[in-house]
Amino acid sequence: MTQHGHERPEGATGSEEEVAEEVAELKEEVAQLQQAVQSHAIVDQAIGLLVGLGQITPAEAWDALREVSMNTNTKLREVAETLIDWGCSGVLPGEIRAELERRLTQQRQNSQCADAEPPTA
Repeated sequence: MTQHGHERPEGATGSEEEVAEEVAELKEEVAQLQQAVQSHAIVDQAIGLLVGLGQITPAEAWDALREVSMNTNTKLREVAETLIDWGCSGVLPGEIRAELERRLTQQRQNSQCADAEPPTA
């Protein structure tokens, strides 16, 4: 077995075809991992935006982002991208805007940040 979990006969180094297939599989795996890292970064940025905008905790922002995604039938990454783009363009689609306002209002009312003391200078 190779280090990537692929079967290889004992003592065999593999034919050119097998090596090419393994290289193709590894390239696909790398591409998927790169996309996952990029998606995670986008979602994290959107969470940060909601923390600042909504005055809520990161966990509450994650819940709000997830709820907006589910209630608008929009992929989570797409909602996150839309929120980040909104910061630059000022444009936020109506359905996402309405759901986001509803979720942030609800989250603020129940937020752990509601009782937090502002920092002193």
